[in-house]
Amino acid sequence: MEESDVLSSERNILCLFDVDGTLTPPREKIDPQLDEFFQSLRRKVKIGIVGGSDYSKIAEQLGDDVVHKFDYVFAENGTVQYKDGKLLSTQAIQNHLGEELLQDLINFCLSYMGLIKLPKKRGTFIEFRNGMLNISPIGRSCTQEERIEFSEIDKREKIREKFVAALKEEFAGKGLRFTKGGLISFDVFPEGWDKRLCLELLDSEGLDAIYFFGNETSDGGNDYEIFNDPRTIGFTVFSRRTRPGSVGRFSLTLRLTSLESPDPFTHNPLCFPACGSPLVRQQAPLTQDVYEPRYYY
Repeated sequence: MEESDVLSSERNILCLFDVDGTLTPPREKIDPQLDEFFQSLRRKVKIGIVGGSDYSKIAEQLGDDVVHKFDYVFAENGTVQYKDGKLLSTQAIQNHLGEELLQDLINFCLSYMGLIKLPKKRGTFIEFRNGMLNISPIGRSCTQEERIEFSEIDKREKIREKFVAALKEEFAGKGLRFTKGGLISFDVFPEGWDKRLCLELLDSEGLDAIYFFGNETSDGGNDYEIFNDPRTIGFTVFSRRTRPGSVGRFSLTLRLTSLESPDPFTHNPLCFPACGSPLVRQQAPLTQDVYEPRYYY
C-alpha cells in the first residue's frame, strides 16, 4: 500500500516532539508500543521530532528509518533538517563562531572539567556537533548506571549549573547560549540556534497549528524557547518512575478544548502511551486540559 493511500490529505496539524525525556528516557530506545502509536497518529496529523542530539543518536533511539516514520526530523536543534525522508539543509557551528572563539571555548571547558572531582569519569567530555558543543563533566561514554549516579550527584551539587554560570561569566557578550538537557550534559551554541530554528522551515509549510511536546521547558532547559514561542502550542511532559530501574507502561488520554478556535483533538483524543509514566501540562492560557492517566505495572 502506498503511503498516500494511508495518510490523510487533510493533515495540516503538526505534533512536534522532543526526544530525550519526552519520547524516551535519555539515550534509550523508544518503546515499541509508543512507536506503533505514532504511526497511527500520523494518519490523522503530521508528526515531527526536534532533538539536541545528532542524527545518528536519534536514529539509534527511534530506529534507522526514523526519517521515513516522521514527516519532519530536526537534529541538533534544527541545524540538520529532514522533510519527507530527504535532507534539506545543515549548518556548521565553526563557520558561525570562527576558530578563535571556538578554541577559547573548548580550552576553557577542558580546564574547568580538570578541576571537577567525581566518583567516576569516563570519556568524550566534549562532543563536537554541527550546531553545538555538548559538554559532559562525567563523559558521554559512561554506562547507564553511571549516568544515573552522576545525575543524583548533580542534583545535590549543581555541577552543571555552576559550570554554565562560569561559562556565562567568561564568555559574556560573545553571543553564546547554554542549555541543559538529559542527565549528564549541557549544550553550547550560538544565540538563536535553539530549537526555534526548525520553525523557520515550518513557517513556510502552511500549517494550521504546531503542538510542541517537551520535558525541559523551564528557563535554562533546551525546550524553553520553542515551548514559549507564540508560533507553537506547548506542552510539558513529566516523566516519573516509581523506583530506580522500574519501567511502567502508561496510557494518557489528553482532551484539549481551545479557547480561541476548535481544537483538532477535542473529538479525537490523543492517546499517549510511553515508558516512565509521563504527565502532560498545557502551556497556559491557550487551552484547557484534562488528564486521564492509567498505570499498568
